[in-house]
Amino acid sequence: MISRTEFDAATAVVRSVVPPTPQYCWPLLARRLGTELWVKHENHTPIGAFKLRGGLVYLDHVRRTQPEVMGVISATRGNHGQSIACAAARLGMTATLVVPHGNSTEKNRSMRAYGAELVEVGHDFQAAYEYAIGRAEAERLHLVPTFHPKLVQGVGTYGVELFEAVPDLDVVYVPIGQGSGICGMIAARDATGAKAEIVGVVAENAACYALSLAAGHAVSTNTADTIADGLACRVPDEAALAIVRKGVAHITTVSEAEIRQAMRTLYSDTHNVAEGAGAAAFAAACKERHRLAGRKVAVVLSGGNVDRSVFAEVLAEPDME
Repeated sequence: MISRTEFDAATAVVRSVVPPTPQYCWPLLARRLGTELWVKHENHTPIGAFKLRGGLVYLDHVRRTQPEVMGVISATRGNHGQSIACAAARLGMTATLVVPHGNSTEKNRSMRAYGAELVEVGHDFQAAYEYAIGRAEAERLHLVPTFHPKLVQGVGTYGVELFEAVPDLDVVYVPIGQGSGICGMIAARDATGAKAEIVGVVAENAACYALSLAAGHAVSTNTADTIADGLACRVPDEAALAIVRKGVAHITTVSEAEIRQAMRTLYSDTHNVAEGAGAAAFAAACKERHRLAGRKVAVVLSGGNVDRSVFAEVLAEPDME
């Protein structure tokens, strides 16, 4: 799907902004799961999320192949938008980012800080995306999709880093939003020759990829209301779904309570802040701990961009028994 040479080229672009993020084996987390557990810390990038890698590689490709493009537009719940805003600013492009009403105020502030124009439209991501498509056509802006091979090539560099650092992993848990992160991990595994099972993770309240995998075809949902806004997808991407169907062992769903507990545990055991999507992979590993004994496991902490008020509320809640 993506060769090692292509990943090396993407890594060269990413390295201009993002150093390799760490992967740590935290003893308290390992004790909870009863096995060796590694955390890939994508919350340590300059935007606090893995998405920056994809934006840098995608817009680098646009600049080289379509030098006439000076303005881009995309829809986002925040981390993809920060990625595009940051990459566009570096290349001297304008960026218009469309978010649904009620989006994270702190992610919105960050996108604006990179110089992006922020537009609030609709009640969820899908509505924002449909608006972005129309505005791109009307204003002749380049529409940055939320799933594209170049985005996968960029974000997949985190998988290459992980498999090079811990080459004998048995299982890797990866959250699924629009699909670039898990497809990047699948591609990285195959490019590096690693043998790990890859398990996708979705929120129970935004389960379209799990439903689609079970049905054998794309299944949309009417809502995607979850604290894990990075997972709040209700219409799966067909291209991403095809890769997921071939490359994952299975997909696990996690409840809102399990996500919130994982946010608390990651903070108490590692003092890392995880947003809902960032905590989902660890929540899934906890849920499936019965099948992990004696196996070397990794989880992707995909981002730490949670609003302060939301995180304070989560931390104040009692732990699950």
